[in-house]
Amino acid sequence: MLDAIIILLFVIAAAGVGFKSVDLLPLGIQEQISNIEALRALAAGFASVIGLALGLVAQTTYRRLETQIRKTPIEVILTRAVGLVIGLLIANLMLAPIFVLPIPKEFAFIKPLIAILGSVMFSFLGVSLADTHGRTFLRLINPNSIESLLVAEGTLKPSPPKILDTSCIIDGRIEPLLETGFIEGQLLIPQFILQELQQLADSNNDQKRVRGRRGLDILNRLQELYPDQIVIHPADYEDISTVDAKLVQLSLEINATLLTNDYNLSKVANLQKVPVLNVNDLAQAIRPIYLPGDTLDLKILKPGKEPTQGIGYLDDGTMVVVEEGKEYLGGEVRVIVTSALQTAAGRMIFAKMPVTAMTSGS
Repeated sequence: MLDAIIILLFVIAAAGVGFKSVDLLPLGIQEQISNIEALRALAAGFASVIGLALGLVAQTTYRRLETQIRKTPIEVILTRAVGLVIGLLIANLMLAPIFVLPIPKEFAFIKPLIAILGSVMFSFLGVSLADTHGRTFLRLINPNSIESLLVAEGTLKPSPPKILDTSCIIDGRIEPLLETGFIEGQLLIPQFILQELQQLADSNNDQKRVRGRRGLDILNRLQELYPDQIVIHPADYEDISTVDAKLVQLSLEINATLLTNDYNLSKVANLQKVPVLNVNDLAQAIRPIYLPGDTLDLKILKPGKEPTQGIGYLDDGTMVVVEEGKEYLGGEVRVIVTSALQTAAGRMIFAKMPVTAMTSGS
């Protein structure tokens, strides 16, 4: 609404200037024009187009300025305002003697010119000094505000908020991640996610009901442990039917990062340039890397496809195929890694029995 008002004001003002500009023509030229009203209408229309362009520029500039001000911490705005006031005061004190000097009338424009240039120069100087030395003043008032200043000047990058989806909450791994401190910034739980969890908890399906109650229990624990970090966001979009689309829309509006376990939602969000953190990708990335020659303790659970093979599993579910391991079925042995294979279904490790184990077994 405000954007339309800004543009409309510029159009009206420009049209009025164009309409009245015809009256500024010399009387001789006005008398030669047969249809003065048509000329006024033409001038008003041409000026309206120019006013529309200026209005669009003003509206874009205003929005950018508004966005920048919203991102700037309040302590930075205060220190810059103080620096600006001090700069203007110094400019007036230093320029006051100039106005009492006798200056010829033909050079009378020098006084306002010097006043404008001096005020602008000292204003910028005051703001610059506030950015440079305002940290000491802020540190005395609030030691934690120094981080906000570093963020404002670009030395540090602010941590964007993270939006949790239903799958990530029910999964439960977000809780130990918060305990370790690897997740920083605010975690937002939209109102429509709470509604989805409540619907699951009230479902007639036993499996869905268990999942919904588990998600609500996890959220209650997180809110008790991290009350300043967990925030319930009131946003909802009645015109959007699916929860995934609502999550993407909210992430775009507030420049947030989407935290999810849903593979399809991750792909859709990436297509719309929404940053995504997938807990499954994190778990995959921090899996231990076993190189040929490494040893690991393994329980042989079942025979493999080959007659002598035995199969066991690591704690993360990775399958390990052990040559000559069938005879140790049901027992725990130490094996030597020979190679690893990454497939579409996951990772597979190949290993063999140590020579000493094979000798003792025979």
